[in-house]
Amino acid sequence: MSKTLAFEEPIVKLREKINELEEYTAVNDVDLSSEIVNLKNRLVKLETEIYESMEPWDRVQVARHPERPTTMDYITRLFENFIEFHGDRNFGDDEAIIGGIASFEEMPITIIGHQRGKDTKENVKRNFGMPHPEGYRKALRLMKQAEKFHRPIICFIDTKGAYPGKAAEERGQSEAIARNLVEMAGLKVPVISIVIGEGGSGGALALGVANHIHMLENSTYSVISPEGAASILWKDSSLAKQAAEAMKITAPDLKEMNIIDEIIPEVLGGAHRDANKQSLEIRSTLRRSLKTLGELTSDELIDNRYNKFRSIGVFSE
Repeated sequence: MSKTLAFEEPIVKLREKINELEEYTAVNDVDLSSEIVNLKNRLVKLETEIYESMEPWDRVQVARHPERPTTMDYITRLFENFIEFHGDRNFGDDEAIIGGIASFEEMPITIIGHQRGKDTKENVKRNFGMPHPEGYRKALRLMKQAEKFHRPIICFIDTKGAYPGKAAEERGQSEAIARNLVEMAGLKVPVISIVIGEGGSGGALALGVANHIHMLENSTYSVISPEGAASILWKDSSLAKQAAEAMKITAPDLKEMNIIDEIIPEVLGGAHRDANKQSLEIRSTLRRSLKTLGELTSDELIDNRYNKFRSIGVFSE
């Protein structure tokens, strides 16, 4: 059974009621089919009502779902002949970021993405998807390689943020992120970034200076977590729900402010419900983006990226 989120409890209770009636019917040979059909119809309606009217905090919970598909889950479903590369040629290999080359519908591409774990052991190995500086330097090495061989770059963003520990700061965490921002701005090949889960702080932006930025419907993208914002603003992290509403971190809000280019629809209930079906939605978005960006020259790609970030945001005087 998938982990149940708080706002999903009415759905779970109704499913349990349906299961109870079906079991009772099977054991006691009683015809309750009409009642079961009515409850199933109610379930469909309830799921639609709840999942199509989620509040920002609900979307935060879905984005953090432990079973939400990771970068590697999408790589295996979207690309062929993936070869992973390791190391930054300076310090070591950071397993919180994976990257390499592959083909997308016979087109050579470079893939880079945050990678978190599926269980405690893997999360420790992946540092819970929070990269060290060598992770970002590995990402930049692969980007420059892609530029050399004229391969489009596809980035998957899914991190709470860059690792804030002492060792990361000693090895130049802020410099590594800043370097990525500068270098990505001037890449001469198409760059597409997709936020597939949490997109937190500079750790996310270090893979986010792209020509096209897309987000899964229930992902988040922000400068800080709702808990962190609540702690700073109100000295109380328990007010994270209010912070999530005020911060405008969900895909619909970010699309309205021109921070992202496209919202990728999710499977009803979240991407973790059907990773294969979700991958089809991502595939169609990638296909469109690659076709559009493939028609631009190197200079046009750089200008496109520059103008995109210069025009981001909505304000009033």
